[in-house]
Amino acid sequence: MTAPTSPRIDQHPDILALRAHSEAATSTPVAQAVEALALLCGVYLAASPWIVGFSGTSTLAIHNLIVGAAFACLVGGFGPAYERTHAMSWAALCLGAWTIISPWVVSGHAFATAAVVSNVIAGAVACLVALALARMGMARSRG
Repeated sequence: MTAPTSPRIDQHPDILALRAHSEAATSTPVAQAVEALALLCGVYLAASPWIVGFSGTSTLAIHNLIVGAAFACLVGGFGPAYERTHAMSWAALCLGAWTIISPWVVSGHAFATAAVVSNVIAGAVACLVALALARMGMARSRG
């Protein structure tokens, strides 16, 4: 057998530059605060039926638990592997928008005002942090 004549793909200069840019984008205090806020938003959304007190409405409670866990897992992957996961911030934006409209879509009846307010605020925060995460990725790819 002969030795390979070219370096491995993980040693390619473009890959190394991408990793360096991603590290620079996510190592700032603002970026770390956005990631932490995004993670806390997902955890709050998952626990909101029990925090706000609408766990009796089982469809919305289960919905928030699932969407909150999905959002937290999605944004939790940004920290260790941002260079490969920043494009998923658009999926996080969709989850945030869905959270805003979900009280009216998930079930055919109206929920308590607290449930609606909780979902609208959590969804708006999720949208804002998802846009901030996407902006970090776009700024990194331009520079």
